[in-house]
Amino acid sequence: MTRRFTVLAVLAVVCAAVEVVAGRGMSPGVVWEVLNGGGDATERHIVFQLRLPRLLVALGAGASLAVAGLVLQSALRNPLAGPEVTGVTPGAVLGAVTATALGLAGWDAPLAVVLAACAGGCAGAALLWLLAGRGRGDPAQTAVHGVLVSAVLGGLTAMVLLVEPGELGSVVQWLVGTTEGRVWEHWHLLWPWALVWGVAAWLLAGPLTLLRCGDDIALAAGLSAHRARTLALLCAVALTAGAVAAVGALGFIGLLVPHLAVAVFGADLRRSLPGAALTGAVVVCGADAAAQLSSRLLATALDSGRLTLPVGALTACLGAALLLLVVRRTPSRTF
Repeated sequence: MTRRFTVLAVLAVVCAAVEVVAGRGMSPGVVWEVLNGGGDATERHIVFQLRLPRLLVALGAGASLAVAGLVLQSALRNPLAGPEVTGVTPGAVLGAVTATALGLAGWDAPLAVVLAACAGGCAGAALLWLLAGRGRGDPAQTAVHGVLVSAVLGGLTAMVLLVEPGELGSVVQWLVGTTEGRVWEHWHLLWPWALVWGVAAWLLAGPLTLLRCGDDIALAAGLSAHRARTLALLCAVALTAGAVAAVGALGFIGLLVPHLAVAVFGADLRRSLPGAALTGAVVVCGADAAAQLSSRLLATALDSGRLTLPVGALTACLGAALLLLVVRRTPSRTF
């Protein structure tokens, strides 16, 4: 187990190094010179004020989404209960966009966006909980209701964007999911939020493990399933809201990374929760590095200096392809 964590940590360092040098405008040699104390003022500003906070935000957001997904899947006993398809992420997006349209929050004030996203995420999760009703213990029924809730919330977000096209047109890339333009203010807000709720989720590892086995076993062990599930959902919503407020709606991270973490670290959530955090950080950081490299190649090929590939577009495409591959290779599994 220690070896597995070590390998993931090494991968995180490699992905971080690639992301720092992957951006446009500076060669890897110049970046290395700046990190060693050289370079001019502009180059130092790009590296230390733009690239490093972008890297840290990508790591923190990936860890938050992965832990939130594993908590949701454990609490609801549903392999499809990722933040993207349970109303949490769409609700957080709707809350943040609506608050911005009403003038209650702005993208230059991350704290207000986090609070609005958290409120929207809680509303989305509550709506799913009400619609699922007595059948909320059925994984298939919960997944169907989650898709419906997510679709409705996504439609409401589109309506808000149509009402205020001039004010909110600039957040379209954020709705896809992007780390572009993230600065130290985003990181200073994200890391304590993610740390507090991540520790809270880890402290719920024991109850969540019992919930994965079913409510009857949890009750037989003396656990209040309803209370534990409520606390777990609160942690998942808070982690998702923080990530959405920082990088937008990254697709498939909270849905697929938990499966990978459980496969690598086992069903004991005391190990798989930290493993999911590290795996999510590696995946998002690596995807962001790949998106920046792809943007450089596409800009060169198409002779377009403004072309930028959002990391959310890359995670959505790769995540959908991976999910389709898993479903086709293992048709007997209850996805």
